[in-house]
Amino acid sequence: MIKLTHPPLARLVAALGFSLPLTLLAQPSFAQNKVLATYTFPDTPIKDFQNKRFPGSIANDHKVLLGSVGSDLWHGSNDPRDEFWMLTDRGPNGEIQVDGKNRRTFWVPEFNPTILRVKIEDHTIKVLEAISFVGQSGKPVTGLSNLNGLDETPYNYSAKEPLPFNLNGLDTEGLVRTSSGDFWIVEEYSPSIVHADRTGKILKRYIPQGHSLEGTDYPVAKVLPAIYGKRKINRGFEGVALSADEKKLYMVLQSPLANPDRKTGDASRNTRVLAFDIPTEKVTAEYAYRFDVSKEFDPNPKNTPDEMKLSGVVAVNPTTLLVLERTDLVAKLYSVDMTQATNILMTPWDDSKTSPALEALDDPLKTEVRVLPKTLVLDLSSLKGVPEKIEGVALIDSNTVAIANDNDFDSEESQYDAEGNNIGKGKKSQILLIHLDKPLPLPAENASAR
Repeated sequence: MIKLTHPPLARLVAALGFSLPLTLLAQPSFAQNKVLATYTFPDTPIKDFQNKRFPGSIANDHKVLLGSVGSDLWHGSNDPRDEFWMLTDRGPNGEIQVDGKNRRTFWVPEFNPTILRVKIEDHTIKVLEAISFVGQSGKPVTGLSNLNGLDETPYNYSAKEPLPFNLNGLDTEGLVRTSSGDFWIVEEYSPSIVHADRTGKILKRYIPQGHSLEGTDYPVAKVLPAIYGKRKINRGFEGVALSADEKKLYMVLQSPLANPDRKTGDASRNTRVLAFDIPTEKVTAEYAYRFDVSKEFDPNPKNTPDEMKLSGVVAVNPTTLLVLERTDLVAKLYSVDMTQATNILMTPWDDSKTSPALEALDDPLKTEVRVLPKTLVLDLSSLKGVPEKIEGVALIDSNTVAIANDNDFDSEESQYDAEGNNIGKGKKSQILLIHLDKPLPLPAENASAR
């Protein structure tokens, strides 16, 4: 006998005189925030994956599996509900200390940052399409550091051999896709915005004013505020959002600028959000975003203020952004209202000579800077099964979001065996679908159409 699990319907069935067994599937309750489903990326050797697109480009992948595909996550309003666009970062890398100093290691320096179109089904992430970034010549850009003195010196997997810098290299971290099929990417080296066509060919890279990046395999425009050249190493642009009319981009800076110095930036709670107008190719607004107090946000004893990061952003409506604030262990989604914040673009706060700097302010409001007001939408760390290091967030509809983690290619520990092969911990890349107990304020025409 199959038990009827819905009491009101059971009483109705009995009143109508049904005598046969009746099967009803119990429906999940959506009165609270809830993980609906989890999907895991398959084990895929990097060598096999990339050599299909660029034959012979990788001879030895040190048994590192393709990963970090959750560096960002995009879902367009016209995309099927079960399809997403994912983004790798610059490739498997880590740090090894040599003579008391950390060296940045690249396990597979030939790796090329890649966009993936994927489908979620049967708890698995299935790759439908792979699009690799290339320059105007059609050659891969790789993920290697750009400039000596500005970026970290790249070393091989063991940190014993220095590698050449590459002006074309990109540390990709955020993506959006337009209805025409073009991609807009943000990355950490300059930091910069990158415009690529549907094939992955880079059309233009937008960098800070005063920044020198000559001889690249694609056009470069110096349009971002010069002060962004003071980004902390490995802490540039981490997420990007696209407005519904596809005219504006919103970029989040992962960490406070090292302004006036690294010590100030490490202690600061003030990072920045930029607005970029696509038709005119100009920055149109800049806002201050204030992190939560680190120890209140994440009570882990090892947590320090510089562990606070912004890693994702989605445009909810013309005035509201959904922002992902996190440490490695704790992640929260906040909505912010841009109309209630001060536009600090082209003010003294963009001048590195201003003292105290924006990053040094304990209370920006005392200097008439209204930071982006935050409203908690979801504490992701309160949900069972959410992995560490959430970096991607996408909007499905007003009550459903998808998130993705960055598993660092399971190579971040920089451990290798006698043959030089990666010794990972088995970290997987995943996509999780999450129901929100309160709907996001999408425009009426988009609330259910996404």
